[in-house]
Amino acid sequence: MTDEVAELFLTPGERARGVGVDSVMFTMDWTGEDHPGALAAFAADRVRAFGAEPTGVDTEASDTEAFDAGGVDRAVESDPTPRRGDLPVRRLDHLSGVLAELGFTLAVWDDGTDTYELLVAPTGEREPTGLLYRGLPVRPWGAAPEAALVSLDCPDCSQMLVWDLPPAETLADEHCDCGTALFDATGSPLPGVTLYD
Repeated sequence: MTDEVAELFLTPGERARGVGVDSVMFTMDWTGEDHPGALAAFAADRVRAFGAEPTGVDTEASDTEAFDAGGVDRAVESDPTPRRGDLPVRRLDHLSGVLAELGFTLAVWDDGTDTYELLVAPTGEREPTGLLYRGLPVRPWGAAPEAALVSLDCPDCSQMLVWDLPPAETLADEHCDCGTALFDATGSPLPGVTLYD
């Protein structure tokens, strides 16, 4: 499916020149951009590469600015003290909306790390769903991942446990290797079990 990914995320000229998908991917750590405005500049460059004007893509925004057209991030109003890692998600939510208005899709390559590997494609006949790049899923930003990552520390032995669950699967009656029960029959964590976000 790498060909499908290249077809969506590379311009015809880039494909003709043999440009790889990695060279049009923006990598951002979960804590945010290395340089304020780099994400928006990347998105604006990709929109221009496909022959459109990046109207509304603010390449001068800082990590503390509000994002909507009225100058207010509604999430900030309801939670005025964001935790570490919240601002990049808010920025990606906002940028995804701006790109959608321009006829583009912000997508993320789920490479299994704590970074955001981002791509931009024109929204068209083929939505970026069900795609794999190097064997890992590519999905539109905001779409539910195909699997859920669940992690916790066992309350008895402190072993870190991680599961990569398909959508229909639960952790019903799951136990730690030490024998400690972690989830009830419905898949809900038992008292004393704290899941990581």
